[in-house]
Amino acid sequence: MSILPPVRKDRIISQLPQCFSKGAALNTEDEFHGKVKTACQQQRTGTVGFKISKVIVVGDLAVGKTCLINRFCKDVFDKNYKATIGVDFEMERFEVLGVPFSLQLWDTAGQERFKCIALYNISRSAVIIVFDLTDVASLEHTRQWLEDAMKENDPTSVLLFLVGTKKDLSSPAQYTLIEQDAIKLADQMKAEYWAVSALSGENVREFFFRVASLTFEANVLAELEKSGARRIGEVVRKYIKDHPKISICSKCTHVQAIQDVDEFVSS
Repeated sequence: MSILPPVRKDRIISQLPQCFSKGAALNTEDEFHGKVKTACQQQRTGTVGFKISKVIVVGDLAVGKTCLINRFCKDVFDKNYKATIGVDFEMERFEVLGVPFSLQLWDTAGQERFKCIALYNISRSAVIIVFDLTDVASLEHTRQWLEDAMKENDPTSVLLFLVGTKKDLSSPAQYTLIEQDAIKLADQMKAEYWAVSALSGENVREFFFRVASLTFEANVLAELEKSGARRIGEVVRKYIKDHPKISICSKCTHVQAIQDVDEFVSS
């Protein structure tokens, strides 16, 4: 069994990173959910330990998906990089509220034939839909990317982010106009909107910390819900086993049994 090296000091998250704009975010809380903080403090959630969550990055060709990932993971910007063929990925390790947590960042090609690669089974993960802030058409195309990503997934179980890149190349007037449209679209998608620049690094670190934190929180809450459901199920099975005379065919007896189980669970 290999022992992983410590998480880098610049990948430690102790507070919930804030959203880019409160008017363009579904979660506007200032802190992690109380249940998540308690679970991490008590080390009693299934998420505690080395856990990996998949993050899919999709969008048109040349909108800057690879540059965005490379700026965060490697702190480099290479405008002469070769276009991604198929799917590539980077692994980024974090420590969130004292718990090791990793994001597997899947960088997909923008070509049509690669749209559905790596999108299957991304429950409790995140999809980052990228567009170019200087290209209105790439923003409009994000609708199709979202549709493709959700073909095999439940939208309510996936965190969505709509990210505009190349902020440094957009004039103030151009940026204001496209941002208005992007925020409206993000609201329709139920996604959180961000604007970044891979060239300058503006908002890149803050964005990925936000993705890691919200994905971590969603995973912990899901694990707590699952463990709670298992506990109730075990209690109910034990109660019925200890009370073999319960008849679920009798309406009044069934109602009484439910009341008795409720009291038993509460105790």
